[in-house]
Amino acid sequence: MKSIVAGGSAPDVFARRESEARSYCRSFPVTFTSARNARMTDENGRSYIDFLAGCSSLNYGHNDPDMKAALIAHLERDGIAHGLDMRTDAKAAFLETFERTILEPRGMEHRVQFTGPTGANAVEAALKLARKVTGRSNVIAFTNGFHGVTQGALAATGNRHHRGAANGPLTSVTRMPYDGYMGEGTDGLAMIERMLEDGSSGIDAPAAFIVEPVQGEGGLNAASAEWLRGIQRLARAHGALFIVDDIQAGCGRTGSFFSFEGMSIEPDLVTMAKSLSGFGLPMAVLLVRPEHDIWAPAEHNGTFRGNNHAFVTARVALEKFWSDQAFQVLVESRGTYLAERLATIAETIPGAVLKGRGMMRGIDMGSGEIAADICATCFENGLIIETSGADDEVVKVLAPLTIEAETFARGLDILQAAVGARMQAPRAA
Repeated sequence: MKSIVAGGSAPDVFARRESEARSYCRSFPVTFTSARNARMTDENGRSYIDFLAGCSSLNYGHNDPDMKAALIAHLERDGIAHGLDMRTDAKAAFLETFERTILEPRGMEHRVQFTGPTGANAVEAALKLARKVTGRSNVIAFTNGFHGVTQGALAATGNRHHRGAANGPLTSVTRMPYDGYMGEGTDGLAMIERMLEDGSSGIDAPAAFIVEPVQGEGGLNAASAEWLRGIQRLARAHGALFIVDDIQAGCGRTGSFFSFEGMSIEPDLVTMAKSLSGFGLPMAVLLVRPEHDIWAPAEHNGTFRGNNHAFVTARVALEKFWSDQAFQVLVESRGTYLAERLATIAETIPGAVLKGRGMMRGIDMGSGEIAADICATCFENGLIIETSGADDEVVKVLAPLTIEAETFARGLDILQAAVGARMQAPRAA
């Protein structure tokens, strides 16, 4: 993610001691001190509407009061904080709630592997397990995919900026075109099928296909149900595992809990992180079909796979938002409103394209420079919003799913005004 606001007057300690790898703080050069739901407040008392939401790690907003109360109660009774993979009451409560509210209603028999604190940890586990199950090494990944920046996950990631930092071989991954990548009139799925069937194509038999139903960092490209079913069919036909990366698009971001619901998709493995804890606490899991759960004890582990504070808040999030259909209906309604507002804004931008699905939408401005200018103006006017895409050309809305209607409308008003100002600005000669 490139910086939107150059320079800034960050306190000396950040410039003096924090690594140059820091990113978002360059775009938003203020010091934040508190937050609640969809608003963040800086040290000067200025309030900002948050359309970034921890890059979809805060789908339920900042400091949800019920999750906060449960966490405080857990702390006050000296509840387990760090448990490796030992049995704890907090883990049992999470697993039982996840089973009851998510897995059983969807007919999913998947087991839950706690991998470590980040989405990349879950991806690394998925790739490693697929290779162990199949005895193969090659993984099919897709153009514009983003799966993390650890070495194995980075091999499956398409972004040149992130790949360039490896300065070493990123191997055992074959890149194929994502849905729509080849343009209208080209059947990308047929091309993939032909290459896999041709013994002289040079493509090794795959261990897995890994795909995001909606590519968050890749520019909000949304795959069709037909295409995803086609990829699943190819995986089955070639003895490969079908991995869905639902790290950013899951936990309600597209409307349903999983982004692939209602598509007749039955993945072998599902990676989850970001909003799974509900509170922004580190937590990642790999969902594994039982027949593929062939790990030997401790064959894949992680010191912080037992973050019990995250188990506590995740349980509350599931009980509060996913025990019935009410929250999903609300999110779907907000997604429709967002689509309508963005369509109106896009009409004022020559060549603009609407992208995404549900509450994971944005506008392709056709230019990273234009998108950056718009986001910078938004920040000046109290809206935190970022870009995505190969050239940061997509202005991406990732507001909390719980955002108040009035706040949501106000944030979109700020975005609309910023777009209007940029479109009316005189062009350089």
